Amino acid sequence: MAVMNAAKKTSPSLTPDDSVPEADQRRQRADGAEARQRLLHAALRLFAEKGFSKTSTRDIAQTAGVNVASIKYYFGDKDGLYRAAFAESMGPECNSWSEGHDVHALSLRDALMVFYKEFLAPLKQSETTQLGILLHFREVLEPTGMWQEEIDRQIKPSHAALVQLLLKHMQVEQEDDEIHRLAFSIAGLAMQVYINDDILRAIRPSLIARDDELERWTTQLTGYAEAMVLAAAAQRRKLASQSEQQQK
Repeated sequence: MAVMNAAKKTSPSLTPDDSVPEADQRRQRADGAEARQRLLHAALRLFAEKGFSKTSTRDIAQTAGVNVASIKYYFGDKDGLYRAAFAESMGPECNSWSEGHDVHALSLRDALMVFYKEFLAPLKQSETTQLGILLHFREVLEPTGMWQEEIDRQIKPSHAALVQLLLKHMQVEQEDDEIHRLAFSIAGLAMQVYINDDILRAIRPSLIARDDELERWTTQLTGYAEAMVLAAAAQRRKLASQSEQQQK
């Protein structure tokens, strides 16, 4: 017993630096990052194709080529993995399309151009982003709670920024249902490029075949939206004038 105690006292403590060479530590970190990324990509694809409820952690791990226990290690559980796939697939978060742009100093057309460029930008990005878009639409149809968070965190601020832009350029002091209806309609012009992806590819694939085609979408949608705003502003002026005439 005394010998064992002495051995315990004299044995040096093994820190991670002592037990594992630095090169091996770097390799382990790289392997860990790669395993996490494989899990994320496999989960993103399966969640987008099958939905949350129909995708098992076993299927994800098998597709990623890792042990199912890795999900718990990197993400906690299936919910945590879904949350990470949903949030990280679309790239850096932005609370509003107007962030980083002084849109209120721009003309109406230039501000709308910024709006559509930001809106359509994910369509130019990687397969991961494309799967992220699909997952976002699946979340709308099969909500898990993430969609409400997305509305609060990104969609509401973006809509509010667009409403403020319309108020400025239409010279309207107070927002109303007509202004909000117009804002949703402007966003809807771009949404159909996302939603009708399969239809566009079947009927006119050249419309979304290359990045420069998406630039043409941006330019045309900007023109359509500008015309909508000008028409709505003219209609408001006409109604206001008629109301004044009736009061005389």
